[in-house]
Amino acid sequence: MPELPVPRTLAELLDLEVLDRDLFRGVNVGMNRHRLFGGQVAAQALRAAGLTVPDDRFPHSFHGYFLRQGRSDRAVILHVDRDRDGGTFSARHVRAVQDGEVIFSMLASFTVERPGGEFEALARSDRPPPAAGDRVERLLLLDVVEINPLAMKNGRVTHPDALWIRARDPLPDDRLLRACAIAYVSDLGTGFGQVEVEGVGTGGPSIDHVMWFRRDVDPCDWLLLHLQPGAAAGGLGVYTGTVRDCEGRLAALLAQEMLLRAPSQQELEQLAEIAELRRRSSPHREEG
Repeated sequence: MPELPVPRTLAELLDLEVLDRDLFRGVNVGMNRHRLFGGQVAAQALRAAGLTVPDDRFPHSFHGYFLRQGRSDRAVILHVDRDRDGGTFSARHVRAVQDGEVIFSMLASFTVERPGGEFEALARSDRPPPAAGDRVERLLLLDVVEINPLAMKNGRVTHPDALWIRARDPLPDDRLLRACAIAYVSDLGTGFGQVEVEGVGTGGPSIDHVMWFRRDVDPCDWLLLHLQPGAAAGGLGVYTGTVRDCEGRLAALLAQEMLLRAPSQQELEQLAEIAELRRRSSPHREEG
C-alpha cells in the first residue's frame, strides 16, 4: 500500500482529492497517532458536502455519528449523497469510509445568507485571550492554549474544558473552509473534563457531534472553545459548548455525546506521563 502524504497545514488537510462526482479522498493528520482525530473526519466530511452545493450556500448545521474507530494509516474516502436542493436550503449525507466500512456518517444542511436580527442567551466566559508568555501547545496543525490543562488528580484524569485555539498557518479566503476549520477544532477537549463525580468518567470516545454555525470568523485568530457538562447516565454523557472569537462574538454552538469510561491502567500511565511532560515543558513545544 502506498504511503499517504502528510499534510503540513490545515489548508492541506482540508484540500480533498476529487475521485469522481460526489466522491472524495482525504489524508490524515497526526500520523504518529493510532486513532484518527474525530475533528478531522467531521471537517473533511463537511468540506466534501460543501463542494457539492451551489456557491452561495454555506453550512448552518450538521449532525455526525462516529461509528467505528478510524485508522491514521488509511485514506478516508468520502461519499456524498445529494439529498435535496431546495429554493434556499441544500441537504447532504456524507459517509466517511475506510477499508469498505463506514467510520463516520454526517447529515449537513446549507443555506443562503439572509438578513435578520440577533439574539443570544448563552453562557459567556470572561477568560482573556492568550498573552505573551503563555504556554502554547502546537498540536494537530493548531496552536492551543489549554485554560484547564490535562492533569492527574488523586489518580483521576482531568481534561481541558476551555481552550484558546487558532490555525497554525494561514487559510485561503474561503468561507466554507473557515467553517470546516471551526468543525475541526470543536472536537478538542471535553465538557466532562473537570467533573468530579464518583462513577462518572471525564473522557472517552465521541459518539455523536452536532454543530450550528452562527457567524463567519477567522480561525487564524484566537478562538475560545468553551465546553460545559450537561447530563450523564449509564456511561453516556452529553455536553454543550460554544466557539467565540476574541471579541466574544458567537461563531458556533455544539453538542456532543460521548462514552464516559474509566481509563485502563496503561492509559492512566500514558496520560500521567503526557501531563508531566507538559508541566515541565517550555512555553512553546511541538506535538503531533
